[in-house]
Amino acid sequence: MVNSRFAVAIHILSLIAVTKDRAVLTSDFIAGSVNTNPVVVRRISSQLKKAHLLSSTAGVSGYVLTKQPQQISLLEIYKAVQAPDELFALHKSPNPACNVGKQINGVLTNVFDTVQQAMEREMQQQSLQHILDRLQ
Repeated sequence: MVNSRFAVAIHILSLIAVTKDRAVLTSDFIAGSVNTNPVVVRRISSQLKKAHLLSSTAGVSGYVLTKQPQQISLLEIYKAVQAPDELFALHKSPNPACNVGKQINGVLTNVFDTVQQAMEREMQQQSLQHILDRLQ
């Protein structure tokens, strides 16, 4: 299931992209913009660093993007911070004695896969730059 990590990650990357003074980009500063705890910012920033979208230097405040905003797709951001689970979860125990219950998960799996693939194709077409352009 999608949670707010994706939106927070886009917020973090957008803030970093538009902030000229790297020194102010501390976890506390970013957390103030996101309106969350600095621990959340550090956790998500760590995921973005592992995905090679952000970098930081020990002993130096702040973060920098590792690529230009137009080179960072929303799909890259999504994959960096979302668990590898599917977007839609199936319910665990439909009744196998029911005509619908015995077939529903197979049918929904196909539908959900199609929807998720379409969403991922669209996210691949959208970049962080698209977000920044809309913020202007």
